[in-house]
Amino acid sequence: MKLLTLFLLCLTVPLHGGILESWNDTQTRTAIIEFVESVTTPASDAFVPPAQRVAVFDNDGTLWAEKPVYFQLLFAVDRIKAMATDHPEWKTKDPYASVLRGDLKGLAAGGEKTILELIMATHSGMTSDEFEGVVTDWLKTARHPVTGKRYTEMTYQPMMELLDYLRENDFKVFIVSGGGIAFMRPWTEAVYGIPRENVVGSRIASEFEYRDGVPVIVRQPRIAFIDDKQGKPIGIYEHIGRRPIFAAGNSDGDLQMLQWTHAGDGLRFCLYLHHTDAEREWAYDRDSHVGSLDKGLKEAADKGWTVIDMKEDWARVFPE
Repeated sequence: MKLLTLFLLCLTVPLHGGILESWNDTQTRTAIIEFVESVTTPASDAFVPPAQRVAVFDNDGTLWAEKPVYFQLLFAVDRIKAMATDHPEWKTKDPYASVLRGDLKGLAAGGEKTILELIMATHSGMTSDEFEGVVTDWLKTARHPVTGKRYTEMTYQPMMELLDYLRENDFKVFIVSGGGIAFMRPWTEAVYGIPRENVVGSRIASEFEYRDGVPVIVRQPRIAFIDDKQGKPIGIYEHIGRRPIFAAGNSDGDLQMLQWTHAGDGLRFCLYLHHTDAEREWAYDRDSHVGSLDKGLKEAADKGWTVIDMKEDWARVFPE
């Protein structure tokens, strides 16, 4: 009876005392906790007042998956299919023809130019409220082409716990993503607990108009700002107004954000997620068309940044 009682007790006691429960007991987890304790302990030389505890996270490949291509591109693909009857010319014109053929690898290989063309065709011409409704409806029904899960079920459980852990310690948490700000804002609070005002992202131009006597914001077919690479520190500066003390990403597109964070005064924490788990997710880095991580790995080694080895550091990947 005593053994049974002990076993049942073990089932009810949170692993790791309730802190980062889905993380294995590795140096990576220890480094995160030691940093947070250092900057939040008043007697510590590294103490940072709550108002200055800013943490920034990339989204694609850092908070949720990004294979086989960025999820916003898959949203654009579904939009192209839905709009194709009004555009018969798309059947023979790339990149639209590739979309209609289901050639996702070709789309990924087309790079930023292809992505932007599809974004312009599918994200503009409607009001801000209309676009938000389209995104919200898509997320309710769309399924990942490989796992069959809803896209909001493709978030990383260990990173969700990290977001909670930072907030519990009075960090202000922001998303700083190359993805579209208007694509992310409708769902980030429900999925990540990050309110829409704490989302920094790429954006297309918008204009104020009256439609049928009602004032609206209309999305235009031109880029206003790309929040990627060197754009990320600029987006942080213009939107947040404070240099972060904690930054997390997974690709070379996040390198400048981590560099800018690292260059600040006092104790700083730069975190890279390295996708090493081909069984539970995907294994990729330098040669990937999506989420390429090459220069970032080298700089992390040179500067002593923390690198998550997904296979070794995470007890589980996705929520159960």
